[in-house]
Amino acid sequence: MSRFRQAVEAKEFLVTAEVTPPKGGNPERMLQVAQSLKGRVHAVNITDGSRAVLRMSSLAASVVLLRHEIEPVCQVACRDRNLIGIQGDLMGAHALGIRNILALTGDPVKSGDHPKAKAVFNLESVRLLKLIRKLNEGLDYNDKSLPDGELDLFAGAAVDPQSDSWSGLTRRFEQKVKAGAQFFQSQMLTDFDRLETFMNEVATPANKPVLAGIFLFKSAKNARFIQKYVPGVHIPEEIIERLEKAEQPLQEGIKIAAEQVQKARELCHGVHMMAVKKEEVIPEILDLAGVKPIDGVKLPETARLR
Repeated sequence: MSRFRQAVEAKEFLVTAEVTPPKGGNPERMLQVAQSLKGRVHAVNITDGSRAVLRMSSLAASVVLLRHEIEPVCQVACRDRNLIGIQGDLMGAHALGIRNILALTGDPVKSGDHPKAKAVFNLESVRLLKLIRKLNEGLDYNDKSLPDGELDLFAGAAVDPQSDSWSGLTRRFEQKVKAGAQFFQSQMLTDFDRLETFMNEVATPANKPVLAGIFLFKSAKNARFIQKYVPGVHIPEEIIERLEKAEQPLQEGIKIAAEQVQKARELCHGVHMMAVKKEEVIPEILDLAGVKPIDGVKLPETARLR
């Protein structure tokens, strides 16, 4: 059983972090980033064409991490592969030792760097979860038995507690639970009152762990860019002002992220850390938030938030 799955079943406070695969054939930077997270996260998410931007396949990148004893959560998006391709990749993932899968619908092609590519979308995330459950039971999409053995994949899904549609959010979450999602990782969170309401009214009755998405804002300019260009994101003006007034904006962003981790610890089951191109500071954020290392690694003597 994977360390991440063990932690889920043991109801530990869960920590994952997102890492993008390389745009090319050299995985060295991805490996360096992932190595810096060893002992601090239960698993490392490998994105699958996030924002419809070309990168190394999540399956291949996940195998690279496994070879270096880093546990991946392999994201699988429905956008780029048909039913045959998705099932083949899931079988291959299992054979190569990958166990954690995050089932995603996928961002629209027009938002990425290959607008002339053809989107597939044979499935979306709920139907992908149902497919994974079938494969785990030894059946393919057509309910035909798998003669060479069932899979053993631990499937999760995405959730956005800040969605504008409360009814839509509730319906999709319940559909994903029913389809077989064993854990949830949220989109970027800034409204923790909304998270508390979501946990109390929707997530807690389902008894599935929810990891709050914590994003590192590196500067006020960075925050405004995300606010403008990433759909569905609302960043409070208070955060932007703090970053703008700070002498060292990155350090202020680290402090803000640590404060958010502390809030998440009081409300949900874990955190999913996103620090684009600054993943190496995630351990510093966790230290400031008082989150101890995993697997008995000694916590460095660092300052704590008061």
